[in-house]
Amino acid sequence: MRPSDIELLKQARRRVKLKTGFFIHLGVYVLVNLGLAAANLAAGGRPWHLWPLAGWGLGLAIHGLVTFAGLHGDGLRERLLQHELRKLKRQSGA
Repeated sequence: MRPSDIELLKQARRRVKLKTGFFIHLGVYVLVNLGLAAANLAAGGRPWHLWPLAGWGLGLAIHGLVTFAGLHGDGLRERLLQHELRKLKRQSGA
């Protein structure tokens, strides 16, 4: 493998790890909240299962934003780096 291929493989593995982490979190969220809703409906009374659903849902939404915005931002960091390099080269006269 060429060095660039090795670096791309590392980056791909990192991205897959971030995505699978989010999807595992999503799956656990759905299963646990279905169980809480079923327990709440079986016991009757007020719909208390909505509180963990909402709180955990907010955390899950933040996890998704951080994961997918972060993945999208990989290219942004590279573009900013290239911009700064061009700027520094112009300033140094190179």
